[in-house]
Amino acid sequence: MTYFLARRFGSFVLTLVAVSIVVFAVMNVLPGDPALTILGLDATEDALAALRDQLGLNQPLLQRYGAWVTGAMQGDFGVSHSFKVPVADLIAERLPLTLSLAVAGMGLTIVLALVLGVGAAANHRKAGDWGVMFLSQLGIAVPAFWLAILLVLLFAVKLRWLPPGGFPGWDEPGLAIKSLILPTVALALVQSAVLARVTRSSILEVMRQDYVRTARASGFSQTRVLWRHVLPNALVPIVTIVGMQFAALVTGTIVIENVFYLPGLGRLIFQSIANRDLPTVQALVMLFAAIVVTTNFIVDLAYLLIDPRLKART
Repeated sequence: MTYFLARRFGSFVLTLVAVSIVVFAVMNVLPGDPALTILGLDATEDALAALRDQLGLNQPLLQRYGAWVTGAMQGDFGVSHSFKVPVADLIAERLPLTLSLAVAGMGLTIVLALVLGVGAAANHRKAGDWGVMFLSQLGIAVPAFWLAILLVLLFAVKLRWLPPGGFPGWDEPGLAIKSLILPTVALALVQSAVLARVTRSSILEVMRQDYVRTARASGFSQTRVLWRHVLPNALVPIVTIVGMQFAALVTGTIVIENVFYLPGLGRLIFQSIANRDLPTVQALVMLFAAIVVTTNFIVDLAYLLIDPRLKART
């Protein structure tokens, strides 16, 4: 068990190091001059040179990478070129909104997927099963941003039940929650389509096992067999997809936040890329990568809790 945790943690650290190298190298190889972006086309060469010295852009690449990593390990990601404030403050200000959206989307995804997946498996080769498979296939084929636009047109423009975009802040909880309903649904509907199909397939595979037939022969109801005996033993592939989908939901907020004009990390990274704000983009990409790697690490630990037999193999 200790060796398993040490190996996973080592893989976690090495992945982050590799990502940091790739992110830093790519961001510094891309065409464009941050100093020119900040000062504008009318800036003089002396002003541009002075700003490059101030930002450290004239230093060797390896030295800049070392300074960036050292600062990042201390929570210092530099100062945003666009907003003129520390990048850490920008992230701390906008992270709660993005995480709230991702967690709400993941919660709705799990509820929809379990209900649809278990229902489809319980009605295998019947109308309910075919209906769920058709809806899941449709959900997989529809892009999240296009679905978001349709939701805005229907519920915000046509029916006027919900706001079309924007975020009033957490000082007004009721309005804040209403503003997150459509983005949450847009994220969850697409992801739940994938998870519902995985749930259905995993449950059908477990239902063919001998102990399930024994439970049915003992007189247990279909509902009890499904939720008490089948679903717990079908969770390993489901948890795998849930972990992958949570990472996808966090990164998927980049598109959704721009569609709904939400002031989260997704909109921040879009603005930072447009403004060639290197410190902010590097910090955000590393943050998204850390969330993905951390999620995978947690999923690996969850396997041991779901299936104790795996402890003997670690």
